[in-house]
Formats: sequence, structure tokens, C-alpha cells
Amino acid sequence: MDQDERLLHSSSFGAAAVAYAEHRPDYARAAVRWALEPASGPRVLDLGAGTGKLTTTLVALGAEVIAVEPDPAMLTELRRSLPAVRALSGGAEAIPLPDASVDAVLAGNALHWFDMAVAGPEIARVLAPGGVLAGLWNVMDDGVEWVSGLARVGGSAAIGPRDTPASWRAETADMHLPKNGEPARFDSPEQAEFPHGQRRTADSLVATLATRAGLLVMPEQEQEATLGRIRAFLASRPETARGEFTLPMRTGVLRVRRP
Repeated sequence: MDQDERLLHSSSFGAAAVAYAEHRPDYARAAVRWALEPASGPRVLDLGAGTGKLTTTLVALGAEVIAVEPDPAMLTELRRSLPAVRALSGGAEAIPLPDASVDAVLAGNALHWFDMAVAGPEIARVLAPGGVLAGLWNVMDDGVEWVSGLARVGGSAAIGPRDTPASWRAETADMHLPKNGEPARFDSPEQAEFPHGQRRTADSLVATLATRAGLLVMPEQEQEATLGRIRAFLASRPETARGEFTLPMRTGVLRVRRP
């Protein structure tokens, strides 16, 4: 994905902010704990915080959270759902915080949107020495047969290479590195994944997938055709055709530290 495509996809979520807040999953608490394990203190920046899915988990774990989000509609939803959290307008390339002001920077399903040539130095600037940077991704467990079938039917716009355990590690292993050959600001990466799940119905899973960037930027007719195929597939499967079910997921984490 080139720079223009990344900007188009990353700026697509605001139009679906309410649906995003309603349907996107939270993050496995064990994954968030692991991400924060090396941090020397409780001050955490949720960068690219969206509507506050990761922020909510951080608050529940007792972190002192500041949320930063560039999209006004997403930020409005975050402030509505988490009025006690300090939530600021800003992005990874221009973080509105002082130097060495946080012990960890976490990004939930957002690190891949950052321009690390610019964001890397900014993140390193706001981190205290030895501070943690971690990206978290919720992925669908395509080791489960019906989930694998859903991925085939939905295509990469609905379930892309970062969205399944088979490929998320390779896709995210160098997400902390600048793409322009500049020196890395962080040490060697560690990756881990943790079991997770989300209670869904066929309709609410379709609504969840409709908040993916690849679908949001599609022409309306193509989007409707893709969601129609997904809906028909879910109606055909005994696991998903009636009532609620658990969507098998994992939360994957990439963790690095500022030297």
C-alpha cells in the first residue's frame, strides 16, 4: 500500500465512528498486560485511540491513560464513552505531549497506519527512557474451519493479511521501523498472541466487518456485493446461522522498547 492509499484507508473510519464504537471488539486483557509488562510506570498513551476500545481495557487495568486520536468523529465517540479520560486531538506524527511524559505507548489496530519515519522519533520523544511501544491487533482465528471459509468469501478487503494468525506476525514484525532506511529508534521486537473472542450474531458480524477500511473505501455497489456474500455464507453455516456465537479471535502484540 503506497502513501496515498494508506492515507485514504486510515482516514475512512470517521464516517463509521458510531458503528465502529458499537461493533469493534475490545482487546484481550492478557495481551494488554503483556504489552505493558516492561513499562517502568503507569503512564500510558493510547495512540490512534479511535473510539476507545483499547483505552477502555487500559482503564480497567488501572493505567493512567491519555488518548490521542486524529479523527474528530472518532474522538467524539471516545469522549462520549470515556468522559473521565484525557483525550486529545493529534496523530502519531505530531503527538501533543511533552518529552518523556509517558512510560508506554500502545496502538490498537493502528500502528500500521503510522509513518514511522516521522512517528518513530515522535514516539521515542514522548517515551521515558526504557519506555515501551506496543502495537496490538485483533485477528480472526482461521484455524477454525468456518472462519477460514469466511476469510475466503470476504476477501482481503474484509479479512486481510494482518487479520489472521497465519500471517499477522510476518506482516507486523517490522512495523516499528522507518521505511526510509533511517536508524531504528527501538530495540529488537518481541511478538506474542493471546486467546480472545467476541460474542456476535450473523448481522452484528457483518456490521463489524463493514467497519474495515478496505470495505469503507469500496464503491457502494461493490461493498454491498461483498457484504451480501458474507451474509449468505454466515446464513449457510450451522455455527453462525442462528442466534449468538463466539467469533474465535486472538490478540497479537508487537512489543519493543526505547533504549
